[in-house]
Amino acid sequence: MFLWSLLSCFICIHDVKADAIKIISVMEGDAVTLDTDFTNIQRKDAITWKFGESHIAEVNKHSLYTYADERFRDRLKMHPTGSLTIKNIRFTDSGYYTASIGRSRRTSQEIFRVIVDAPLPVPEIISNSSQCSSSSSVSRCVLLCSVVNVSHVTLSWYKGNSLLSSISVSDLSISLSLPLEVEYQEKNTYSCVINNPISNQTKHLNTMQLCQPCSSSVQCCSFTEAVFRLVVSALVIMAAVAVLVDHFRSIKVEQKMRKQPGNGQSPSGPQ
Repeated sequence: MFLWSLLSCFICIHDVKADAIKIISVMEGDAVTLDTDFTNIQRKDAITWKFGESHIAEVNKHSLYTYADERFRDRLKMHPTGSLTIKNIRFTDSGYYTASIGRSRRTSQEIFRVIVDAPLPVPEIISNSSQCSSSSSVSRCVLLCSVVNVSHVTLSWYKGNSLLSSISVSDLSISLSLPLEVEYQEKNTYSCVINNPISNQTKHLNTMQLCQPCSSSVQCCSFTEAVFRLVVSALVIMAAVAVLVDHFRSIKVEQKMRKQPGNGQSPSGPQ
C-alpha cells in the first residue's frame, strides 16, 4: 500500500502540464483578466489560482469562490470558465499567477506573468553645455534626454521617423539618460520617446532654444550682446568721423584766414 501511494504521488507530480508562460502588461489602476484555455470544465473540477506561492482564489465543485489573500480583498472576480479578473491593479500585483485545474490524478496548469506599469513621465531634454565643441565653422552640442524612476521601458531618439539610438531597462526602477549630438541651428526635427508595451510619451526638440553655439565659435555671442557690440562699434565710428570732419574744417578755416588782407602780415614793397 505504501509503495502504491508513493507511486501515485510520483505520477501525480510528473503529470502536471505547464504551458508556455503568458506575459501580460497592464497600466496601474486598470483591470486585467487572466483568461485560461481550460475546456470541458465540469462541476466536479476544482480550479485554483495562486500568486507566487499564495492561494488567492478557488472555484470548487460547489461553485464557491474563496479569496484568502488580504492583498486582493474585494479586487478579484473568479469566472466559471476558470478565468480571473483583477480590478484596480497595483504595482505590487506584478508577478507570476498560476491557474490549476485538477481532474482525478491529472492537474493542468497555466502560468501568467503580469507586469504592472506606472503612467509614463514625459522625457526631459537638457543641454549639456560642457560637451559643446566647435569644428571649423560648425558648432555642435550634446543634448541629454532623461527620465526618472521607470521600469520596463525603452528610451529613444528619433530624427523625423528614423530611429537614431535607444536604451532599455527591464525590471529595476531606475533613471535613464540618452545623449544626442546635433549641429547648432540644424533644421531637422528630433524627438525623444519613452515607451512600454502599452503606452508612450514624446518630447520634441527645438535646437534653437536648447543648443547654443560654442564660445570659441565665430557665432559666440548672444543676440543681446551682438546688438550691444554693434551699437558700440557704430558710436566709435561716428566719433572718429566727427573728429576727422572737425580736423579738416579747422584746416580750411586756417587756410582761408591766411589768404585775407589785414591778417597781421606786412605788405611787400618800398615804404
